[in-house]
Amino acid sequence: MDMGMDALGWAGLALALLGTGVVAGVLAGLLGVGGGIVIVPVLSWLLAIVALPDSLTQHLAVATSLATIIPTSISSARSHRKRGSVDMARLKLWGPGVIVGALAGGVLAKFVSGDALRLVFGVVALLVAVNMFMPRQIQAAEAPPTGAPANFSIAGVIGLFSSMMGIGGGTLAVPVQSSVGIPMRTAVGTASALGLLIAVPGTLGFIYAGWGVEGLPPLSLGYVSLPAVALIVPATWIFAPQGAKLAHKVDQALLRRLFAIFLAITAARMLLSALG
Repeated sequence: MDMGMDALGWAGLALALLGTGVVAGVLAGLLGVGGGIVIVPVLSWLLAIVALPDSLTQHLAVATSLATIIPTSISSARSHRKRGSVDMARLKLWGPGVIVGALAGGVLAKFVSGDALRLVFGVVALLVAVNMFMPRQIQAAEAPPTGAPANFSIAGVIGLFSSMMGIGGGTLAVPVQSSVGIPMRTAVGTASALGLLIAVPGTLGFIYAGWGVEGLPPLSLGYVSLPAVALIVPATWIFAPQGAKLAHKVDQALLRRLFAIFLAITAARMLLSALG
């Protein structure tokens, strides 16, 4: 890393990380997304500013994002559960698949092309956003599947891709739940809890994948940057409940459209990155 930055430069970097935590925390509570959609691109940009090699930037950004999602998800899920919007039965049903998928994603991300993942995820996310923005959303089913294999597969895919992209479960878990008839507020609340089940095994996988890798910044645990986590987490912890409160004041149809716009922006960013 470039250690030639002056005190003002480091102070600006610290403030940028704190600001990232504020925005990520609000989005985590409001949309159940864990904040990773904000944290990953900002961290990638900030790590490039301090002259970190391109070969390490994305892995560090993703792993560090997952580590920050752990406390953010706890804070957000607690707020949603107090308001009765966390489906505990679905959490128990999807938990095993999400954990297995997230752990696999953390370990495998090192060997998979980031551009290929961004391209696939960007296309899927854009289609989901269009569907959610429509006045009448396309329904995959009138009710969620009841079979264990189907639920394990759905949860596993959500965990795998969420972990590899460094995001909470909301970006995939919210539209999937919504498409099978689960109310939007319940989908958001449950997704905020799923974020914890994705972030813990995903972070462990990235620690394992980055263990012993040369050129990582000081105070890194595998691919996780501990100083960045220490700066982002307090802000996300404080502001996630504020986003959760806002989610319960916003009309459900408006919340669905807000999420669709957010998802479309995310998809466009991923597609531009993959094709650029």
